[in-house]
Amino acid sequence: MDLVPALEEPLRQPLKSVLGPATAKVMAEHLGLLTVGDLLHHYPRRYEERGQLTHLADLPMDEHVTVVAQVADARLHTFASAKAPRGKGQRLEVTITDGSGRLQLVFFGAGVHKPHKELLPGTRAMFAGKVSVFNRRLQLAHPAYELLRGDPEESVETWAGALIPIYPATAKLESWKIGKAIQTVLPTAQEAVDPLPDTLRQGRGLVPLPEALLKIHRPHTKADIEDARSRLKWDEAFVLQVALARRRHADAQLPAVPRKPAPDGLLTAFDARLPFTLTDGQQRVSREIFDDLATDHPMHRLLQGEVGSGKTMVALRAMLAVVDAGGQAAMLAPTEVLAQQHHRSIVEMMGELAEGGMLGGSEQATKVVLLTGSMGTAARRHALLDLTTGEAGIVIGTHALIEDKVQFHDLGLVVVDEQHRFGVEQRDALRGKGKQPPHLLVMTATPIPRTVAMTVFGDLETSVLDQLPAGRSPIASHVVPAADKPHFLSRAWERVREEVENGHQAYVVCPRIGDEEDDPKKAGRKKAPQPPEDAAEKRPPLAVLEVADQLSKGPLQGLRVEVLHGRMHPDDKDAVMRRFAAGETHVLVATTVIEVGVNVPNATAMVIMDADRFGVSQLHQLRGRVGRGSAPGLCLLVTEMPEASPARQRLGAVAATLDGFELSRIDLEQRREGDVLGQAQSGARTSLRMLAVIEDEEIIAEARQEATAVVAADPELTGLPGLRTALDALLDEEREQYLDKG
Repeated sequence: MDLVPALEEPLRQPLKSVLGPATAKVMAEHLGLLTVGDLLHHYPRRYEERGQLTHLADLPMDEHVTVVAQVADARLHTFASAKAPRGKGQRLEVTITDGSGRLQLVFFGAGVHKPHKELLPGTRAMFAGKVSVFNRRLQLAHPAYELLRGDPEESVETWAGALIPIYPATAKLESWKIGKAIQTVLPTAQEAVDPLPDTLRQGRGLVPLPEALLKIHRPHTKADIEDARSRLKWDEAFVLQVALARRRHADAQLPAVPRKPAPDGLLTAFDARLPFTLTDGQQRVSREIFDDLATDHPMHRLLQGEVGSGKTMVALRAMLAVVDAGGQAAMLAPTEVLAQQHHRSIVEMMGELAEGGMLGGSEQATKVVLLTGSMGTAARRHALLDLTTGEAGIVIGTHALIEDKVQFHDLGLVVVDEQHRFGVEQRDALRGKGKQPPHLLVMTATPIPRTVAMTVFGDLETSVLDQLPAGRSPIASHVVPAADKPHFLSRAWERVREEVENGHQAYVVCPRIGDEEDDPKKAGRKKAPQPPEDAAEKRPPLAVLEVADQLSKGPLQGLRVEVLHGRMHPDDKDAVMRRFAAGETHVLVATTVIEVGVNVPNATAMVIMDADRFGVSQLHQLRGRVGRGSAPGLCLLVTEMPEASPARQRLGAVAATLDGFELSRIDLEQRREGDVLGQAQSGARTSLRMLAVIEDEEIIAEARQEATAVVAADPELTGLPGLRTALDALLDEEREQYLDKG
């Protein structure tokens, strides 16, 4: 992170390679480690004490693991095989133990000789390999190993208490080899330039950076590890927050047109015709937004709220306020289905106020236009003209809004729905259509824990809607274990029939469409037969077209069943949604195209097939499509995964709570932090190596305060060269884009 000349030295260079060329190549390709500095910041995942061994009982399947354990026994077997027909084949089975569990190691053929001599009962070693199951027992086949021999000078106590760093490794490079490479470059840690201002470091009692690097890689005590971790977490949190604070600072310098609603204009007329009162939360968040809109620099606000908490209403009132003040507002939606849905519901909510320039339109009215890629030429030309002249105060559209042809009369507010679906280029292209930078409101229905919001959306102020409007019904959720209890699945279809008989409708959601285009690579390829316990995981996910067909001919025979998926023609999608919204269709079998924004209050039941194939937040989003009216909602999570599996535990968590913020924490704990930070696409070089976004909430909040103060005092960081260097290293091009997600 803080790369200076000695630390910028490449690990792999023709003349004086720091490491052997083969090792350097593996580090670059598999771990994303290119320089001495990268290697020093490749921290141990955990530490083993020789005297206190890992829990073999907790080993994850199919993962590459490193364990420290003692050989309990070793047996050499001979057997006959195709290669050794005369019974000359050799297999060495070694059982290792750590007191909590036992693990079988197996070596074959010529590979048995060395371990047979070295892995004698009582020997301690580090073993690395991929965990598999053979005869229902965990085993490592041909693991790499490193014997732990005490230095003859060391006392038994010192040897047993030594801390062994275990590094994130790959099948091609074991943890101890990474450890040896790090020991080679560790002396250069003395030259690391400290990114933290001295006053901050001393005020918080943090050790200097060179000392932290030494202690993390070569700790003598557990206190050393704690000192190092506290320091390195602060580095990561602070450098990231400085980057975000500089972005906030730069945005605050931009000019914007203040937009204050007229006292008796469109917004007042709209509020007067609302058939309900806004929740306290909606009123509070609206006040925050109106205060921002009234200032002369652009609003940058993230509005997050539970599914169905009334975010669209808050956004619409903000758009009306801007139209009142003489500007235009644009709402960017991720899909055509959602753009059409927003357009329909906004026109309905506004009534004659959406009929600007038409007979019967109110005098305060404006025009609300829709702009999507699949519109006909005439309709499109008409919409573009309304935007250029300013006739249309509100436009709702997809990526089509971003095209060069689209010109606004005076764009004052951009509302981005479901922020995580859009890249920064798209958002900025739309913002660039204003004469001055427009105000920006970003909405998401995926609840984000506070610290993730500070880390991922750190350049936005945050408003949270956590109250459901009156009249929303509770949703009951249940896991349906289709493999263990097939009669539960039959009962699920009966429940769907009961809902339809009571005048309601249902969704059935599948992970896949099921036409041949689903996966061209796999089409036509023969599948190997699977053992029964793997069948649920290995078979292709259930598909909309197949499930709809089976339901129509089987358990839901006689009901009107339709399908909806992303590859249908936009007009067909719209027609299907209109029929479903009108109550003409009983059951809609769909992909996650219905995940966001689809609002049919009469739909009360949802069956999610292969629910284990979806993420926690996605299941919560999908579930939010039911219970939107006065009748209670029902969500059934169908899975074939066995009861003890992590997938079933995840589904149990979703069924147990309707609190999206609680679920987002669970979701985050189960995934790598890097994925949450939009880092998955930038390879192994994620900027967070030590910081855990959920656990280190306090550090992130404090780092944000410190960073804001530092940037306010010295926006260019002229007095902090070490911090500038760290920022440059963090903000290489890939990461620049990730931060721009803001």
